Amino acid sequence: MKTLLAVATAAGAVLLGVAGLHAQNNVTERPFVSGGRIELWLAAGEFHVKPAAGNRIRVTITGAMGNTKVELTANGTQGKVVLRDTPNNNFGAIIEVPKVADLMLRMWAGDLDVGGITGSKDIENKAGDVRIDAGPAADYASVDASVKIGDLSPGPFGDVKGSFLSKSLTWAGKGKYKLRATLLAGDLKLQ
Repeated sequence: MKTLLAVATAAGAVLLGVAGLHAQNNVTERPFVSGGRIELWLAAGEFHVKPAAGNRIRVTITGAMGNTKVELTANGTQGKVVLRDTPNNNFGAIIEVPKVADLMLRMWAGDLDVGGITGSKDIENKAGDVRIDAGPAADYASVDASVKIGDLSPGPFGDVKGSFLSKSLTWAGKGKYKLRATLLAGDLKLQ
């Protein structure tokens, strides 16, 4: 009986250790400077990109993790986040970056929400809905946005051109940042 109790206790400790490791894998973070450039390479899912509480990049998995691989590098003023092998259903992530950062984001499919980040943004998504809270229009030197199939809401950046299917906008201002957003299919909303 003592042997069975010892085995059960050891097995429980191992299981708790594995659960703890699994829980730690849901959050990955690195320190990163404000004002740097961050590349985000995202597989399919629901993603929220928002300001971090400090100068860091932090990725938190919010849905089913499955076999997801998170790669995060931060080197000087260059950062890179790669999320691959995400599950086909119920996958989500919150990606926190410094409040001031230039973003280059490539996404395979899913919904994307980018808000509260000051800096240039270069965003491409193949399919899904994209919402970009760009901040004040006065911050931008140029805005180019297009949707092949779907709707484009320009927010403060003027009028949309195009047909029933394909829509685009080009806008010029006196700010210092650039915003480029391309969506193959879905709705793109700038605000």
